[in-house]
Amino acid sequence: MLGRSQFVCQQCSYESSKWFGKCPECGTWNSAVESVQEYRSRRSGERERKQVSKPISLASVPSKSTARLLTKISELDRVLGGGLVSGQVVLVAGEPGIGKSTLLLQVAGRLAGSSQQVVLYVSGEESASQIKLRAERLGVKNKSIKLLEETDIDSVINTILTILTFKDRVLHGVIVDSIQTMYTSDLSGMSGSVGQVRECTYRLVRIAKSNNIPIFIVGHVTKEGTMAGPAVLAHIVDTILWFEGDKTLQIRLLRAIKNRFGPTDEVGIFEMEDKGLISASDPEKLFLTSSKKADSGSVVTSILEGTRPILVEIQSLVVVNKFAYPKRVSQGMDIRKLELLIAVLQKRCGLPLYEQDVFVNVTGGISIKNDPSADLAVCLSIASAYFDKPLPAKSLAIGEVGLLGDVRAVTWQEKRIKEAKRLGYTVPITDNEIRYLQEGIKKYLK
Repeated sequence: MLGRSQFVCQQCSYESSKWFGKCPECGTWNSAVESVQEYRSRRSGERERKQVSKPISLASVPSKSTARLLTKISELDRVLGGGLVSGQVVLVAGEPGIGKSTLLLQVAGRLAGSSQQVVLYVSGEESASQIKLRAERLGVKNKSIKLLEETDIDSVINTILTILTFKDRVLHGVIVDSIQTMYTSDLSGMSGSVGQVRECTYRLVRIAKSNNIPIFIVGHVTKEGTMAGPAVLAHIVDTILWFEGDKTLQIRLLRAIKNRFGPTDEVGIFEMEDKGLISASDPEKLFLTSSKKADSGSVVTSILEGTRPILVEIQSLVVVNKFAYPKRVSQGMDIRKLELLIAVLQKRCGLPLYEQDVFVNVTGGISIKNDPSADLAVCLSIASAYFDKPLPAKSLAIGEVGLLGDVRAVTWQEKRIKEAKRLGYTVPITDNEIRYLQEGIKKYLK
């Protein structure tokens, strides 16, 4: 088996031995990506024999329960679907400084057991002394963690194969930090280029699948906030974990945006402390203020993160506008959704908000962009700030608001109310209490 470097158009698969700026086949600019093409050498006139694969019946495939390896970090295991699967390749992406390397070093400390259970940490960005300083801060002192300062992916794979040859050791996992620093000499492009990232990931996936080793890969993000590298990278790996959160706050959220071995609607909640990322033991209380006093403009609602209801506080401020156009500012929610709800308040409820500046904030740094169950809480929060009158104490608003001003039920509403009552919010405001938004404003704020 031999290999050669080829440039392939990502739009039409046109191949060329030289780089091209514009594809001569489809006319697309900057679509050439360098890749390794494998071929078999054979004598002239000799016809290569290919093995014919036979399809099998789906019903004849035996059902097997998936054995999982726990990372012993409860929130990470929740997002993964119960732990790691043998041969699983996990891509961890997020903004710089959000805590990716911190989390994976903690994972290495938990996965590495006795001297026979080894975890290989491949660092292409930091030196071993830098990782040692972080490990001391996190309290990771496991001697079974092996550090490798290397950026050549072929050397990394050879090291993995060497560890596998030891009969007295079991390789529990490999961590590559990061994939953008890896390269292979089979390609002429520099590390971080599209061709290098794709080829290095392919080789890591092959070694993971053939030897049943779970591998974590750290991925960078672009300045637009998207995952760096080719789009095919998302299709190669088994799981994509996205780390998000405000770096000025302690809360970090870990979401699975792709998972072949578990759900993609779960979220892990962590608190960044001096000793690293700590799984939130009671996440329902993280996004609420400690004050129990009812204030105008403050409304508590319950959003759903995966299968977990979480209470969050919506705060609004309404002030008189002194300019030609009123301001609409939102933190933690879509500004277009805020403008839509303000339009409903103006048209259906008669609030003259065209003369007011409206500011809405979701406390705690969490986002409610994709959850319509917070519509009623946002509307009541704005109305409460406008009338400068608080809602009843221990109240909770849950419901979707339509363009007609009607209040609709949301998914798992009873579960959310039950969890809120457990935390002391005993006055629910839902579609069972009010049918229209205007009715709720008259009932609770006038």
